[in-house]
Amino acid sequence: MIVEIVATGTELLLGQINNTNTPFLSQKLNELGFDVLYHSTVGDNKTRMTEVLSNALSRSDVIITSGGLGPTQGDITKEVTAQLLNRPLFLHEESVTHMAYFFAKRQLPMPENNLRQAMIPEGAYVIKNERGTAPGVILEHDNKIIIHLPGPPHELEWMYEHAVIPYLKTKFGLQGAIVSRVLHTYGIGESSLEEKIKTLVISQSNPTIALLARPGEIIIRLTAKSSTSIEATELIDALERQIRHKIANYIWGLDNDTIEANIGKTLTEKKFTVALAESCTGGLVTSRITDISGSSDYLVGSIVCYTNKIKTDFIDVTPQILAEHGAVSQETACLMATGIRRKFAASIGIGITGIAGPTGATPTKPVGTVFIAIDGPAGIQCQHHTFNGQRTDIKYRISQAALHMLREYTLSL
Repeated sequence: MIVEIVATGTELLLGQINNTNTPFLSQKLNELGFDVLYHSTVGDNKTRMTEVLSNALSRSDVIITSGGLGPTQGDITKEVTAQLLNRPLFLHEESVTHMAYFFAKRQLPMPENNLRQAMIPEGAYVIKNERGTAPGVILEHDNKIIIHLPGPPHELEWMYEHAVIPYLKTKFGLQGAIVSRVLHTYGIGESSLEEKIKTLVISQSNPTIALLARPGEIIIRLTAKSSTSIEATELIDALERQIRHKIANYIWGLDNDTIEANIGKTLTEKKFTVALAESCTGGLVTSRITDISGSSDYLVGSIVCYTNKIKTDFIDVTPQILAEHGAVSQETACLMATGIRRKFAASIGIGITGIAGPTGATPTKPVGTVFIAIDGPAGIQCQHHTFNGQRTDIKYRISQAALHMLREYTLSL
């Protein structure tokens, strides 16, 4: 069963927004056992969209589109499909009623052009949109299936989970269970990680192993198929044990774990508090820590000490150290960690100083140089890294390094 995903929208081709729908659909369809062999992206042009959908119908069994179901003249996905399949569009009254209720609930008038969203190809199954106004559409034609889903991710994902999955399971009589698990790793590159588990990767069959590089980490996705979810889980458990035997020191979380939540749990359990002095990251690490509800239980506060004056005036970095070693140095980072810890009376202090670029480099300290120091019950520790990438990439990688360093430090106490 060959599946093709077609993302529509000129804004995607222009790079104005990120296409998160295609990766989401690919992952979810793979978990159901479908082979997603083609990805296409097409703008809001009738001729080109007709060509793309015609190609998809010629080579794929299931075509899922995202976008182009809105109320504007540029939203042409259903119109193109209707013409391609020679099916007239009709006004779906239930969708009109739903849209009227949607606007009335928000005390807003419904624009006339929203009626375009209720125009449905003849013979289609309509998916009610519980997160917006544009209904989804499922069409069966000459042993092919076309599924149109809206572009906004929160609408598409809800429709997929609540309507598309049940439809596909019923249509294709999907039996058995597919279970996936994600292992989060840090501190090792993709090629090195693969080398360490190479024998398992080569011999994989069921479960399967997939390595995926993400900003600041590598994840390992394990997927098992069996007659029951219990049996599939047991297969994954066995493979995970083999992987942990080889790379246990690099694995820090599972599935939807985040490093921010992981740290928060540890700090809460051990009753530690933390304060931060950030320079090159501009408060990014603090921001990520506060993404977790209840972080006020362990985050005391932070200072963005971007200039040397703030470093000396507020967290006691001495002018002598700055003169001898520079703002970007191990010595300065350590004084920042100690100073912020004392200033906020925190259990743990973190100091971060570096060069995020693109300017500021020296012959001995290139762009990406960073020193991260932690002062706490186990004494002072400092790490030196050199990261590559653009300014935002470097800042994020520094924040990853700082959070993982904090995790390891607190776990050791």
